[in-house]
Formats: sequence, C-alpha cells, structure tokens
Amino acid sequence: MLSFFRWVLFFIVLLVTILAGGLYLGHRMLVAQGPLEKNHNVVIPRGAGPSTMAKVLKEEGVISHPLLFRIALMIDPNPKPIKAGEYEMPAHVSMASAVEVLQSAKMVQRRLTVPEGATTAEILELVRKTDALSGDITIDVKEGDLLPETYFYSRNDTRDSVLTRMKEAMDKTLDEAWRKRSPGLPLASKRDALVLASIIEKETSVPAERAKISAVYINRLRLRMKLESDPTTIYGLTGGKGLQGRELTRADLASNSPYNTYVVAGLPPGPICNPGRASILAAVSPTPRDHSLYFVADGQGGHVFATNVYEHNRNVARWKEIQRQKLEQASPPPQTPSSPQAPRPQPKP
Repeated sequence: MLSFFRWVLFFIVLLVTILAGGLYLGHRMLVAQGPLEKNHNVVIPRGAGPSTMAKVLKEEGVISHPLLFRIALMIDPNPKPIKAGEYEMPAHVSMASAVEVLQSAKMVQRRLTVPEGATTAEILELVRKTDALSGDITIDVKEGDLLPETYFYSRNDTRDSVLTRMKEAMDKTLDEAWRKRSPGLPLASKRDALVLASIIEKETSVPAERAKISAVYINRLRLRMKLESDPTTIYGLTGGKGLQGRELTRADLASNSPYNTYVVAGLPPGPICNPGRASILAAVSPTPRDHSLYFVADGQGGHVFATNVYEHNRNVARWKEIQRQKLEQASPPPQTPSSPQAPRPQPKP
C-alpha cells in the first residue's frame, strides 16, 4: 500500500514538473522575439476571432506559433476586445506584445492632404483614388464646401465620412472668420467672404500678399469697379480645369459667363475653388488703410500694387520688359525681328 502511494506521488510530481516546464517554455515563447524583420502593418478583418487573428499574423510573418497565440488570447487574465482595423507591428514583436498592440485599439493613422485652391472636382477625384478608404461618394458637395488641410483617417473609413469632416471644417472656419471680420466690409454674407477668399487663393501663392490682394478687391467693390479677375473668368470658361497652357484672349474676356468679372460687376455667383484658411482670413481682414486698386506680376513670383492707373501702367510696362528679357534669354533671336506678345496683366483698370 505504501508503495502504491509512492508511485502516485511520483506521477503527481512528474505531472506538475511537466506542466511547470510547459508553462515556463510557453511563457518564454510568448515573450521571445518574433520573426518579423521590420515594422509591418497588418489588417484584422471584421468579425475575426482568435483563430482568424492567429492565421493573419502567421501569414504576415508576425508570429511563428498560431496555436500558442490563440491560447495566449484565451487565457489572458485581463482580456480586452480587439477591434477590426489596421495595426502597425514593430520589428521582432513578441506574441505577448502583439496581443498588447491589438488590444490597444491604436490603429494606423493615414493622412490625406488636400492642397489649397483645389476645385471640388479635384478633391473628389483625390478621395476616390485613396485606396484605404471604403464606399462610394454619395453626399452632395459643391464648389467651396471643403477645407483644404491634412486629414487623418484609418483604413476602411468611408469616403463620405472624410468628405463630411472636410465640409464641417470649412463651415467652422468660415463661421469663426466671419465673426472676427473687419467692420464695414462690402460683403453681405459668409458666402460672399468665401467667394472672395477663393479668388484670393487663385491670385497669389505668396502668404504676405493675401491681405493686400483682398484690399484691392474690397476697394473695387466699394467703388463699384469691376473686379477684372483672370481666375474667375478662366473658371467660367473651363469649370476650374484651367486654360491648359494657353493665354486668355480678347474673345475670352468678352465671354458670356456670370464668372467673367471683366463683364459682370461685383462678385461672381460662387466660389471658384476651395480656399485655405489663410485666404479666408485675408478675405475678411484686408490690409487696413490700403487704397490699392491694381496689381500686376513683378516677374519674381509676386505682385506690385498701385493706387491709380498711371502708376499701374508703369508697373505693367516694367513687367512687359521683364517678360521680353526672359524671352530673349530663353530663345535665340528670330530671323525676322518681332515683339513677343506678353500675357495680359491683371486686373485691368
């Protein structure tokens, strides 16, 4: 009888030893470095359970022992729900750390940058081509509805949701700018401010000039002068697609379009692009006590401003001379001397 108990005790000790060894070995395998050679993103699909997660991680080269990973999930003393999504796994991540990454719910944040001055058609095309987004575009967005910025999103966010955030950002920015607007502006509404901001956005890429460009158009509106803006006229001709390398012609300037501000007085009927935050602020905060009514390119990427037509004509002549010199430097002298037709400066008096 004593011998029997000795054998029972022996097997109990052996079993405990085996179990302890197995637990120790299992723990070592859970915390050991994994096979992943470099940081890698993995996508956990919707409705995935431990088996599917283990399969995904094995196929992506994150873990070597799917069964042990499943066991680790099932025996976790503090289990947390794992959401579907895209996660970044660090190089050589252990199985235990991989579990922590998935339970953290910190998904990969992607970025989508919308350039200032893009048309709504261009932004919609950009969103359509963003592969990590899901779904078709079903919401209605118009020109000027979307704020150009950098937006962060996760894989499988819907295209509609990203566009909705852009629209809400524009509404908020426009509201804030309108509340802080300078007094006495000849702008009847936030919509007018948005239209003017879109013109400013297209007229200059120099940050320091935005408020001065705004002052020119505000002054013209006060004096009931036509705005004579090339970008609005081009938008009326092409719907925002540009002139594809050609210059505006006299026929273009006489075109029958509500956006042709050489013919129609006041602001055009709508925005001509999606302006950025800086242009929106400039539209409602023009340079104070600036009486400029004209501007023309300075040949260096910016503009020179004038308060009267005589000063403006001198600036135009100077700009034409710069253009002529550039043309001569860029090409050999022609067989028959001729004067190059310089692009028309704008706005005209």
